[in-house]
Amino acid sequence: MSRDTLIGSRIRERRTLAGLRQADLARRAGISASYLNLIEHNRRRIGGKLLVRIAEALEVEPSLLSEGAEAALLARLREVAAAHPATRVELERVEEFAGRFPGWAELLAEAGRRIDALEDTVETLTDRLAHDPHLAASLHEVLSTVTAIRSTAAILAGTEALEPEWQDRFHRNLDEDSRRLAEGAQALVTYLDSAADARRSLTSPQEEIEAFFAARGFHFAELEGPEADPDALIDPERLTSEAARQIAARLLRGYAEDAAAIPLDRAARVVAEHGPDPVALARATGSDLSRAMRRLAAMPADMLPTPAGLVVCDAAGALTFRKPLDEFPLPPFGGACALWPLFEALGRPGQPVARRLVQAGGEARPVRALAVAGPAAVPDPDAPPLMQAQMLVLPEAEGATAPEPLAVGVTCRICPRAGCPARREPSVLSSGF
Repeated sequence: MSRDTLIGSRIRERRTLAGLRQADLARRAGISASYLNLIEHNRRRIGGKLLVRIAEALEVEPSLLSEGAEAALLARLREVAAAHPATRVELERVEEFAGRFPGWAELLAEAGRRIDALEDTVETLTDRLAHDPHLAASLHEVLSTVTAIRSTAAILAGTEALEPEWQDRFHRNLDEDSRRLAEGAQALVTYLDSAADARRSLTSPQEEIEAFFAARGFHFAELEGPEADPDALIDPERLTSEAARQIAARLLRGYAEDAAAIPLDRAARVVAEHGPDPVALARATGSDLSRAMRRLAAMPADMLPTPAGLVVCDAAGALTFRKPLDEFPLPPFGGACALWPLFEALGRPGQPVARRLVQAGGEARPVRALAVAGPAAVPDPDAPPLMQAQMLVLPEAEGATAPEPLAVGVTCRICPRAGCPARREPSVLSSGF
């Protein structure tokens, strides 16, 4: 079922949530109740002024009725389905489900995220129990001491005529073993609470960093001036692992360098004149294209006419930084779609690659993507070059139609594109390759 044919279902769902009768909504929209009934059952197409009137009556944006669920939500629902292949779900009706029951769809997606986090926690703790030598030794010490205390207590309780000398010796052993047990237990608790970084099992360092940047809108006003101090922004409450703090410090130092090379006020003037065009920004400031792309992605939302997403990968193709965009869902840190220009750019260092993309399946609007690859550090003539690529993603401008967009996926597991030469594994949305 296409996006347009679901408008009626969304209207019915929003009306029900608002507690309106069909006759009440019809009266507010200036149509008959019978005609609204046909619309709500997807038997009449709707658009233009009538759609606007109904949206006003429901006190929602018209886009919520016409566009339905975001592509990111649909992608997440497909990921949840892919994680439970034994359960038969109607994947071809996922958009209808999200459009008719947006609250349930969000709840299901959030439950899927929660399950993933809990499974990661269990796997991490299991791995620690199996491979952490300090934890294993501490547990062995505690269990050995408990066994010794129990044996001594059994002798004292089970022997009626015990010489005073032996009683004193056993009491002394009980006292020493009890102290040793208390010290061992305290050391184990201290290790789990601090040295082991107990909360790190909930998220990976990359996920901590993304949450840290997202909480700031990927913009750090403190780093926009000459007194920038990246290290002062490291928040141990959000960045709980040492690995996350080290990576964040490197990213923030790079942010400060970009801000010094392209001041925010100058970037804002270029954007006001040319729009979010990284090529225009690079030319106007004498900077390289990679830096211009990062600066656009880091600008405050109120300075950009459209939101900007950014993805960075290393030479192995692993995603190292993500700023998501609603129109272009990104996978978790791991394998992404090999058709993205991000990876094409790795084979053409220094040469920008521009593509018009659309998520396979047609739920999302096309986007414009620009990717470029270059050295990640100063080249060493005696070592292999360290390369990285980055891709800036911008929503498609209204009315743009050419060239024909390239259908890409999020990951192979939930991509419906058939016969894709870049597919690594079968999709849950189609049979085989």
